[in-house]
Amino acid sequence: MKLALGLLMAVAASLVAAMPACAMEEKPVMPTRVVLEGVDHYRVTEPMFESARVVLSYRGEPYSPAYLQGISGQAFRIAGPCPCAPTCEYAVGVPDLLGLLGYKFEWVQLFGDGVDPKQLWPGVVDRIKDEIRANRPVIVWNAFTTAEFDVVCGFDEEQKEFYGRGSYRHMQTDEYTHADWMRAGTPNDVAPLIGAIFVGDKTGEFDSTAAEIAALKEAVAHARKLAAKGSLRVGLDCYDHWIAAYRNRGSLMKAKTRDGRDLGWVATQTPDDFYPLEILPSTRKAASEFMTELAAKHPAAKAHLDLAAANFALESAALKSCRQALANRDQEFTDDQCVQAAGYLSQARVVYGLAIDEIERALPLVTKPE
Repeated sequence: MKLALGLLMAVAASLVAAMPACAMEEKPVMPTRVVLEGVDHYRVTEPMFESARVVLSYRGEPYSPAYLQGISGQAFRIAGPCPCAPTCEYAVGVPDLLGLLGYKFEWVQLFGDGVDPKQLWPGVVDRIKDEIRANRPVIVWNAFTTAEFDVVCGFDEEQKEFYGRGSYRHMQTDEYTHADWMRAGTPNDVAPLIGAIFVGDKTGEFDSTAAEIAALKEAVAHARKLAAKGSLRVGLDCYDHWIAAYRNRGSLMKAKTRDGRDLGWVATQTPDDFYPLEILPSTRKAASEFMTELAAKHPAAKAHLDLAAANFALESAALKSCRQALANRDQEFTDDQCVQAAGYLSQARVVYGLAIDEIERALPLVTKPE
């Protein structure tokens, strides 16, 4: 018996010795193309927080697009009007929203003292690919759109491309969009390079009612805020400024706000209106839907929240009509277009103010469930 066992061990040893060294050390072959299936497209035309919703939806979270637009505060914002407003004027940042929902995250930034995006980005690309292989989509600034948070959910080594989702309306289909994976790490003249947000495990609890109350309070404060000199105008003040611009086209505006400040803006034809007018009809529709969700959760406040929902829906429709009235963005606006724009913006301002009034009435009635 001992002799037989010895012979078996000797044969096994000789077979191992005969194997090529490369076969013993060979590493698993990594796939050169991985595209995750079933990642939702953007349901709100919005550059910041819908990215988080798309990632969390893939990971099984049931939050609606309207709900995350609501608790982030983005559903209620208006500023400028300026192309940067939807990405520069917000209540919380995307990382803050992830933290609020109980998720760990890592934000790899491509800006700041001593940061060289050209040196840093190739390593970030490799890490994004690792995340995709691990079945985790990544939030990436400027991956497919211009100066917005997008969702990367695939890559192709041969083409050196990322696949994923973005906010532009033509991207809101079942087909993934794609772009050179160096795009997000290449400096441009539009906005700084923000980097990538890697969403980790859920380790915390989300206090939904506290988040809802905070969002409603912020909506009221934002609507009635008078911005400091040099800052973007917001809320009702922004509407006043915007309406006066079209009523005083081509000359320095002399209109005053209710507190007597000069609006101080030259009302000339620029593309500045078009970006906000792409975003605001969609986010205000989300505001209406968020109010409806809250009305179901807080019966004591239902009447006020339902009225707020109806007024936000009217605001969304008026803003959409304004966008359509200014459709020929590459040409000088006519006087008739300016009159129409001022009219639609005036309608939007009225119902926005009414919605905010109803939120203020609802707030004392929104309480934690027993």
